[in-house]
Amino acid sequence: MDQKKIGRIEVVDALRGIALFAIVILHCFEHYNLYCIPEGTPQWLKALDKGVWDTTWFLMAGKAFSTFSLLFGLSFYIQYCNAARKGIPFKGRFVWRMFLLFLFSQFHSLFYNGDILLLYAVMGVFLVAVSGFSTRTVLVIASVMIIQPVEWIRVICTLCDIPFLEYGNNWLKYAVLAKPVMESGSFLEVVQSNITYGQLYGNLWQIENGRIFQIGGLFLFGMVAGRLSLFQNTRESMMVWKKISLWSAVLFIPLNLLRMVYPGIAKGDKALLMPLDIAVPSICNFLLMCFLVSCFVLLWYDKGNGYKFQRLFIPFGKMSLTNYIAQSVIGVSVFYGFGLNLYKSTGATACLLIAVIIFAVLLAFSRFWLSCHRQGPLEWIWKKLTWINSGKQ
Repeated sequence: MDQKKIGRIEVVDALRGIALFAIVILHCFEHYNLYCIPEGTPQWLKALDKGVWDTTWFLMAGKAFSTFSLLFGLSFYIQYCNAARKGIPFKGRFVWRMFLLFLFSQFHSLFYNGDILLLYAVMGVFLVAVSGFSTRTVLVIASVMIIQPVEWIRVICTLCDIPFLEYGNNWLKYAVLAKPVMESGSFLEVVQSNITYGQLYGNLWQIENGRIFQIGGLFLFGMVAGRLSLFQNTRESMMVWKKISLWSAVLFIPLNLLRMVYPGIAKGDKALLMPLDIAVPSICNFLLMCFLVSCFVLLWYDKGNGYKFQRLFIPFGKMSLTNYIAQSVIGVSVFYGFGLNLYKSTGATACLLIAVIIFAVLLAFSRFWLSCHRQGPLEWIWKKLTWINSGKQ
């Protein structure tokens, strides 16, 4: 274990910030799970909305979440290293930290039924369990997880007419219960809904759409990136990023073509389409995320310490937990029935503008807060509770 203290890495804060901004945009497009296509939209705006939606979805959907997850694994490695340098046992402390994240997820879920923090807390414990493995072993496990092995087994069983565990859209029945409350319920009714079937809706959707394997694989790749010091400005790390950018682009092209053609090959066979709809997009999103992240890092260090447009996202990324929860509170207040009720009248273009406004407000708040404090408010609480009774200042 490297005994040198690892401080904050600005390119990581910037990456986390831009990933969170992309998540805000996607959540706004989805009206925070209150899906609705506005009626009576002029033809020119429909065409513009479609272009904005398709372009944004291709570049961001699955990639923003993947980047955020990758950096979570990196953060674990950095914290683990810094604790080891001081001779502080960290694995048990990190499990406690994941319990605290679970509590944050429950608070977040009061407002928004698409929370991801609960699965992060669960898979964070898995991260601890494999942290002692060799880098080669971790890479093998991560690679297996990212290709969604269960879904490929399901494909093989379907083709060979072998019975396999059934699954489907179990989340959908809870979505049906949640939607009317999001549309017209009061704030307290939304909270009550989210406490009950809202959580089942969001978490079952994630489980049934491969997020457990995806998150686990990304966490492990992030830990490996920390072990290899890939986010440090060294000749070796830049060579690795160049190779990642090349090979991710080369592999993405045939797999994305496969994503375009397999629906026609499957000919409406639901049992075959469902696992393919999870596995193939998951791999494609991972590869495109690798390409985008590598380009971002190479561009950052080409300038020396990041271009101005990249550094813009640093404060937003430093307060990622605070801003992640805050954007949900703002977003549901904008789109849900108890708030401004804009879900009925906003297409992709309007939602993009709303997301930019939310980002600008939270970025301004982040800059102001960090001018007076070292961490965001929720980050400070999380840190203090993580190290409670440890003697660590």
